[in-house]
Amino acid sequence: MLDVKQLSICFSNYSFGLKKQEVCAIRSLDLSVKAGEVVAVVGQSGAGKSLLAHALLGILPRNAQVTGSLSFKGMELTPKEMVRLRGREIALVPQSVAYLNPLLHVGVQISRAAELSGIAAKSSWSSTIKALKRYKLDEEVAKHFPFQLSGGMARRILTATATIGGASLILADEPTNGLDEDTAKETLEHLRQLADCGKAVLLITHDIEAALQVADKVTVFCGGVTVEEAFASDFYGENKLRHPYSQALWAALPTNNFVNDLPEKIHAANNGGCPFSATCCERGDLCGEVLPELREFNGGRVRCQNA
Repeated sequence: MLDVKQLSICFSNYSFGLKKQEVCAIRSLDLSVKAGEVVAVVGQSGAGKSLLAHALLGILPRNAQVTGSLSFKGMELTPKEMVRLRGREIALVPQSVAYLNPLLHVGVQISRAAELSGIAAKSSWSSTIKALKRYKLDEEVAKHFPFQLSGGMARRILTATATIGGASLILADEPTNGLDEDTAKETLEHLRQLADCGKAVLLITHDIEAALQVADKVTVFCGGVTVEEAFASDFYGENKLRHPYSQALWAALPTNNFVNDLPEKIHAANNGGCPFSATCCERGDLCGEVLPELREFNGGRVRCQNA
């Protein structure tokens, strides 16, 4: 349903003295999501995960330059198509609760999203109440303003707003932030149910373990680059992860001995080579200079000189 190939996102800005600079936040992102799949996108903060969602919706800042190939249902995802599809065929569960309008009751906002997605106006309010109940929110919550909600309630409202319609592709950007364990589990299970009904779900998250409960595949981002595409099962058992960064990310989890060999931040530029090369214990002569192609390896795909 969704194919992203060699996506690059750079930003132009002006430094002191009005000298123009170009900063590339994303160099080469590749991923695909099929109907019926949940694909989790994982990586450290600053890896480019949220930028990907904004690029797919055409809501990047004006100083962004985007290159690469984006296609949805086999058709090129042009800026004009993005405007036509967002909120209807492609829906976003945003990371920040600031996306809620502070001046409108949340029920009105969910109902409006329902109408924009194609639900008849006379049915939108009943659909809103059903959406609230699905996320264990009382009907009275529909009359609340966003400031009257707890952080977890606000996140559930965002998820209800995005999933109330008939969007074929759901972009869920950190949908479990601020939720208690039970509600987070139910939110992820609902995303899984949407996929089982034929939707495609792109789950952007830092919580790898939670994502693996519902994901079919995992795409690992590092410094604005896709370094690996793996099946969820590859993270367990013999651990078939192919890239050193993926292995380090998995080992850093508390349940996996808390081995933290990751730098605090990995920059996208990094001299044109692999963004993890400065830290990688398997680094070769070319790793810091040449970014290899994402290629098939051992049942998945990896971008590594040594694979």
